[in-house]
Amino acid sequence: MKTLKELRKLARTEVAGQKFKIALLGDTATQLLATAIQGEAAARSMALSLYEAEYSQVERQLLDPTSDVYQFDADIIVVFQSTHKLAEHHSLLPQEQQAALADDRLGFVASVCENPVLADKRIIYFNYPEIEDGVFGSYANKVPSSLTYQVRKLNYELMYLSQKYPNLFICDIAGLQNKLGRDSMFAPNVYVSTEMVLSVDVLPFVASRVVDIVAAIRGQFKKCLILDLDNTLWGGVIGDDGLEGIQLGHGLGIGKAFTEFQMWVKKLKQRGIIICVASKNNEATAKEPFEKHPDMVLRLEDIAVFQANWETKVDNIRTIQAILNIGFDSMVFLDDNPFERNIVREHIPGITVPELPEDPGEYLEFLYGQNLFETASYSSADKDRTRQYQVEAKRVSLSKTFTNEADFLKSLNMVSTVSGFTKFNTPRVAQLSQRSNQFNLRTVRYTEGDIAALAADPDVIGLSFTLEDKFGDNGLIAVVIMKRQDDETLFVDTWFMSCRVLKRGMENFTLNTMVERARKAGYKRIIGEYLPTAKNKMVEQHYPHLGFTKLEDSPAARYVLRVDGYENRECYIEAKEA
Repeated sequence: MKTLKELRKLARTEVAGQKFKIALLGDTATQLLATAIQGEAAARSMALSLYEAEYSQVERQLLDPTSDVYQFDADIIVVFQSTHKLAEHHSLLPQEQQAALADDRLGFVASVCENPVLADKRIIYFNYPEIEDGVFGSYANKVPSSLTYQVRKLNYELMYLSQKYPNLFICDIAGLQNKLGRDSMFAPNVYVSTEMVLSVDVLPFVASRVVDIVAAIRGQFKKCLILDLDNTLWGGVIGDDGLEGIQLGHGLGIGKAFTEFQMWVKKLKQRGIIICVASKNNEATAKEPFEKHPDMVLRLEDIAVFQANWETKVDNIRTIQAILNIGFDSMVFLDDNPFERNIVREHIPGITVPELPEDPGEYLEFLYGQNLFETASYSSADKDRTRQYQVEAKRVSLSKTFTNEADFLKSLNMVSTVSGFTKFNTPRVAQLSQRSNQFNLRTVRYTEGDIAALAADPDVIGLSFTLEDKFGDNGLIAVVIMKRQDDETLFVDTWFMSCRVLKRGMENFTLNTMVERARKAGYKRIIGEYLPTAKNKMVEQHYPHLGFTKLEDSPAARYVLRVDGYENRECYIEAKEA
């Protein structure tokens, strides 16, 4: 973790790229927090423009539509209402009103989320670290009017509120205080002289959590965990110690640490993180514990891609990346060996390689604090991701047996279900909108509410595409949103697709469908636009490759396709209406 001094220096650096806007509002002094957030964003090469509202102006700024926050028009609004100010307010209320303190604050947060002017904004709201005021002691848990009761109720209900409002994200600094301790979080001598409730030492941790959420909202997050095996997933060396000699188990000893580490990895897999293996080992030997050891928590079916051979870790990670078709910056690599960690860092820019402690007993606590797998969305479809990538590995193997690509594609027996936006697929469409980075022509992010509104708009043609083949179902993998520009023209507001289905003709199939729908609706032209980002270079020539013609008089990279005379592009995918 960087120090505040390091973050202050970074905050002065200029980061190239299109800036996104953050507004920071607090009921206590937030100048140093603003600096720390700017520095942390710069450390991650995120171009940021930050507006810091005046001290203790949270309610006025958010409830007054003429305020500076509204004029700034931030993409993300960060709100820090402290437990200290809550406690001050609590102490001034009559006792009969103290029991309603949490409800009043929750009502304010709900009103912000429901404000139609803020409908397209994301709200990051800090929860409340506890203050043990000693008024009731442990009996405070039985007294609804106590500060302890109200703070705990507030944090509990905030979680429910964030489920109700998709644009609300909770920054869990209460959990951070549980990790670092109250004395590290708050410096009384600093507070009384500066009105700053967060200590200088904790500011980098808080800023990191804020930027974690910001990055996830913007589609920058970790999707894949790559594991070494010997002395990382179990104690000992399987090739030397044999199946009975490696250390695993629920009893006392270091084997317990490895077993509990595997439990954590298993939970990540169940959440939708792709688990892979990169090990210097004979493949059969490396797989033996997964198949035969009674104390292994992870099994082969939990591993999406298993690379065990005598190639370098760098080469194996590159092979994994080629199969998964995701960016290296979406990957985390865990290895007990400092030499291997350094080699991977040096040769694979962008990959995250945490500096694991020497003692395996400390692995989990260290990794808990890293917050490596922050996310801005979660759905039931995530749980099936490992199986999908295991199937993709089979497709890759099959493709190598064909000399003709067309024959390979025909052999897959592909079928795509084309649908509009429904109450069933809207959560997945919104999630993909938040997550898709590489194959995303304009990188517009939409919430579930946004998608529902688009579905009800008669001037919008919204299309979702699934893809299945003889190996299995990939689920919903592509989305197109076309908006009426005039009586004869549709504008492609959004076109994104999962990189898992590249090189299967899905781009052609999607365009064929788009033209068909445009023609039926009476449109003569489709205009597409490419807006470059740091991650979508791969689709820079997408429209020219599909036969669109560049609009020379357009300031942006815009292209036009005439509907009349269009001939369907070759693909080997059968259409299936929902």
